[in-house]
Amino acid sequence: MASLHSVATVLGPRALNRATLARQLLLERTRASVLDAVELLGGMQSQAPLAPYVGLWSRLLDADTDALSRLTADRTVVRTHLMRNTIHLVSARDCLAWTEIFAPLRATHFTAHGFARRLPDLDREEVLTAAHALLEERPATKAELGRRLAERWPDADPSALAYLVTHHLPLVQPPPRGMWGSNGAALCTPVETWLGRAPEPRPDLDGLVLRCLAAFGPASVADVQAWSGLSRLAEVVERLRPRLLTFRDEQGRELFDLPDSPRPDPETPAPVRFLPEYDNLLLSHADRSRVIPDGRPVPLPPGNGANRGTLLVDGFWRGTWRIGDAALEVTTFGRLAPAEAAEVEEEGRRLLEFVTGGAAGDVHVGEE
Repeated sequence: MASLHSVATVLGPRALNRATLARQLLLERTRASVLDAVELLGGMQSQAPLAPYVGLWSRLLDADTDALSRLTADRTVVRTHLMRNTIHLVSARDCLAWTEIFAPLRATHFTAHGFARRLPDLDREEVLTAAHALLEERPATKAELGRRLAERWPDADPSALAYLVTHHLPLVQPPPRGMWGSNGAALCTPVETWLGRAPEPRPDLDGLVLRCLAAFGPASVADVQAWSGLSRLAEVVERLRPRLLTFRDEQGRELFDLPDSPRPDPETPAPVRFLPEYDNLLLSHADRSRVIPDGRPVPLPPGNGANRGTLLVDGFWRGTWRIGDAALEVTTFGRLAPAEAAEVEEEGRRLLEFVTGGAAGDVHVGEE
């Protein structure tokens, strides 16, 4: 079936870059609310629990740490395993709508990582029922949950018991995890206990794909699969084809997009932006050349998300940053033009002020 509009336009890396930056709120800061921004972005990677604060600071005109902390405390946004079976910050409504879509992915990861081999012949449903009761009574870390379950199943590996639960029950990580200034351990509790509602039983996979295109398009089927971690999405995209525009990239791959989504001129100026570690901009496409022109692997360092990350110059990944000892150290991949270096220093001072709460500090820019 033909798409809504058949478009022969070939989109190069700069066109794809500007389109994605516009949807990711990185061409210009917006006055959108924190909640609206989190949903517009298709959720925010939150394995590093404070990363969304820096990510929102780079995207919003009036970003402040209290706003996201309040939404976390009042259960309007939650941290849960979704896309790629990684922790994402999403709205409560997206959590309820998307959780069951990713249930098979969580179960597949449990088997693929060998946890099943470390469990004796036991009734898994009995374990999950017991774990649900324990977590409903009181949130627990995976280590604590494993120890408590091992009291009842002493022949089982405690960590494998915990992973059985975290990969088969829909869970969220409640505060103080993800709270600015009081970030705590990664506890888990059932979705329905925390939000007062069970996840939607009939997942809307079509809706999820449309949300991906809105946040990261134009995108290929492979891109949508890379963002989500799901497979066999070609039939979903094909079903949606009548509602979509189609393009090609320079390699001839078919790209899909929503008719009303922004596709700015490729020469639209893109300001310097500091992104936190694990930002989805760098991780959500099978072909990352729209942001990473040289194929450089994205760093995934351990950390809390507020003291290191990546640097965009002219919309592309051009360096890394780290805050330590009240100073911001920026390392670029090659020499920047003088005007670019000055913009990096100016934006870096604003980042340092945001992260440190206004404390004075130096910004150092050097080459790799």
